[in-house]
Amino acid sequence: MIREETARPDFLEAPEPEKNILLKADDIRVTFRGKDRKTTVKAVDGVSLSIHKGEILGIVGESGCGKSTLGRAILNLIPLTGGKVYFEGQDLSTLSKKEMKDMRKKMQIIFQDPSASLNPRRTVEQILFEPYIIHGYKDKNYIRKDILRLLELVGLAEYHLSRYSYELSGGQKQRIGIARALALKPELIICDEAVSALDVSVQAQVLNLLMDLKKELGLTYLFISHNLNVIYQISDRVGVMYLGRLVELGPYKSLYEEPAHPYTEALLSAIPQIHEENRRERIHLQGEVPSPINPPSGCHFHTRCPHTCEVCSMDVPPWRKVGDRHFAACYWNPKSNEHII
Repeated sequence: MIREETARPDFLEAPEPEKNILLKADDIRVTFRGKDRKTTVKAVDGVSLSIHKGEILGIVGESGCGKSTLGRAILNLIPLTGGKVYFEGQDLSTLSKKEMKDMRKKMQIIFQDPSASLNPRRTVEQILFEPYIIHGYKDKNYIRKDILRLLELVGLAEYHLSRYSYELSGGQKQRIGIARALALKPELIICDEAVSALDVSVQAQVLNLLMDLKKELGLTYLFISHNLNVIYQISDRVGVMYLGRLVELGPYKSLYEEPAHPYTEALLSAIPQIHEENRRERIHLQGEVPSPINPPSGCHFHTRCPHTCEVCSMDVPPWRKVGDRHFAACYWNPKSNEHII
């Protein structure tokens, strides 16, 4: 084994406001208590990241790894157990209820299931009116005019305003969800599995819409998905989560072409490829994903990792720089085929 100095990633630096950093999460943790009030579930276990203005940061991982909880915790929809979230340099934990309500205009979310996130008892017009009413807009003529603008942005027509959500297709429902998220002119939108409930052809339409809106409105996205192909198509940088922790983060191209963490390698090997030259040798992970109620010590992945060593079970791997803005939390170096201790 060889030794190598570990690098502290740029997203773990001090939380002072920088020109290009829109949001920064610093060692955030979310723990849920079980029904017996004794057991605890570490849904998010010390995640740090930054999102730059105008970029799309993709978060990928297996179901249950904490992706959605991370997104909701960033928006303060779920209380943090530990850590801090900074938006434009402002510590969200220091804001009053009124200040946080004003901050929510800048931070919005698109939910996974449009059927569940839209009230079936309200028309599309009533659904889109709601954000304005909650935030104190009183000029109904202005609201109506702005709603028509939103419908045009998302590719729907005025006649959709009188429809109920159950009268719309899945793609149309998600377009309404997108329009609702855009109502208050946010800067950051968290897309929580925003296309996973849609047919493949509709997924492409909605992804193209999101990209067009980003360009037209100057939006920033945190895009959460379990679909690696979707993440590849839409993201500037990609973060990989496993059992509540971020294990790799880097530009999409270098992460997909030269993954530095064994879990990332295993995920990428499972992507179906039409062309034989693009296919990777399939990596079959042994065992089941451990329970977040009782996660393994040290590296959470060491119980399934094909490259584990003794230190992996004892110590949490520090972040190591493996390329330009590319970091991995792993003792294994795939280039040298050695452990870095």
